[in-house]
Amino acid sequence: MSDFAPYINGVIDEFEAQNPNVKIKWVDVPFSEGEKRTLASVLSDNPPDLVNLNPDFSATLAHKGALFEISQDKLEQFNPSILGSLKYNEKIYSIPWYATSAVTIYNKELFNKAGVNVPKTYSQLVDFAPIVKRNSGAFIILPNITENDTMLKILNKYGVATSTLLSSEKSVEVFGMFKYLYSNNLIPKETVTMTLQESLEKYMSGNIALIGAGANFLNMIRENAPSTYAKTDVAPQIVGDLGQNDFSLMNFVIPLRAKHKEEALAFALFLTNEKNQLELAKLTNVLAVNKNTLNDEFYTKYDKNDLMAKARVISAKQLDKIQPVYRTQKSQKDINNILNSATQEILLDKGSIQEILDKASKDWKDIEE
Repeated sequence: MSDFAPYINGVIDEFEAQNPNVKIKWVDVPFSEGEKRTLASVLSDNPPDLVNLNPDFSATLAHKGALFEISQDKLEQFNPSILGSLKYNEKIYSIPWYATSAVTIYNKELFNKAGVNVPKTYSQLVDFAPIVKRNSGAFIILPNITENDTMLKILNKYGVATSTLLSSEKSVEVFGMFKYLYSNNLIPKETVTMTLQESLEKYMSGNIALIGAGANFLNMIRENAPSTYAKTDVAPQIVGDLGQNDFSLMNFVIPLRAKHKEEALAFALFLTNEKNQLELAKLTNVLAVNKNTLNDEFYTKYDKNDLMAKARVISAKQLDKIQPVYRTQKSQKDINNILNSATQEILLDKGSIQEILDKASKDWKDIEE
């Protein structure tokens, strides 16, 4: 957060003025060192009183019994869906700070040429893909389904979020959609290896018609491909059977061994009050999590010529429909590797979808045991 030092220091100064018995020391840690340094400090005898983390690592610390439980009646200022996503064994060990939720960024000219609407679901994406290819010459999308946990997030939109369900009929159906697209040259062959950044480059060059990404990608398109930006519009992210949206979140935790728990909670709630959330939102591309801030016209109204504002309003509305949330597990990287390898094998026709998923399901279960 060092880029936003004036904002952070301003909030600290204001809180200290209102609480003269409290002095706050802010330590900014490089993201790459965050988890390692946090784990060491949280388990020490002198941990920080408040730490900014992602929910996955927060859940790991909660599992270790290293976090202070937050009374839910203290958290009424937050969006209920966001708050629900943070529950661990029906208890809450973290305070949400800010969120992001990807939107569909699409090329209006290519969809006009194709004569179809922007897909709302993955089923529509499959149906529209051959039409877009035939009428516009572009691929409809380059899905990064072998990058990080992308495929798991898509599966979660169909209720397939466990090792057992990975070999289910619904799972086979979802993988079958992408196998159909790949086998029929309706998505680029690079799909098996390319990253989101590389997809962005394909979008900017007009080779793909849409990309699912955060609103901050609009700035990159505007700066690096102004002609493509002039043809760009945004829509809600593509969903599956359950209709829920993906999102990312950053939150605060209070270590169990912290010496100033009440002051830490008070400061976290001050940082996330309506006023401070709105100020942070206007400085960045993040979404507020305070429910009153989300009702501000900053998140409910936009000028039709302001694409960033339109994306922000769409993203904020998506936070009301984020359940069920995929819960990250302690061996998440290994699970991601199993899924990504299975995805590549399916796309490259290394066996039947069912056989490949049966093996992946077993490998996932072995990790859990």
